[in-house]
Amino acid sequence: MSDRTTARVALRPALPDDREFLLGVYESTRVEEVALTPWPEEQRRAFLRQQAEAQDADYRRNYGAAAFHVVERDGERIGRLYRGEGLGELRLIDIALLPDWRGQGIGSALIDDVLAEGDRRGMTVVLHVEHWNPARRLYDRRGFVVVAEDGVYARMERAPATVS
Repeated sequence: MSDRTTARVALRPALPDDREFLLGVYESTRVEEVALTPWPEEQRRAFLRQQAEAQDADYRRNYGAAAFHVVERDGERIGRLYRGEGLGELRLIDIALLPDWRGQGIGSALIDDVLAEGDRRGMTVVLHVEHWNPARRLYDRRGFVVVAEDGVYARMERAPATVS
């Protein structure tokens, strides 16, 4: 982890006891979107839970060898970072922080660490992001470029920086 204001941020492997927390992190990323529906609150919560469980199952099925990390700050769980690798690339599968921790540079520092690893290892860093996701601007600033689009998602890549 870089030595910015996030110096007390750490990653640790997700444990079975983290499951509810990790599902809750996903749900927190969709609350505003689902609030636009005419559904009653109970139906919104049930929908978010179903979507969180479906995403978790999909990630574990498609990226079983990935590193599923809990992001902690001073020992408090504040988010998640999932990443994998293969075929000469690092894949940023998912990064999400709880609402109170967003906008403080933590996500940027975590991404910068993945990019630095890609640079050290000579590996391209790839991710998929929804077109409307505000994080896309962050990825643009970090040198990611869109290399493919598939409906709702854009595949973005950032080639390793050349070391002189």
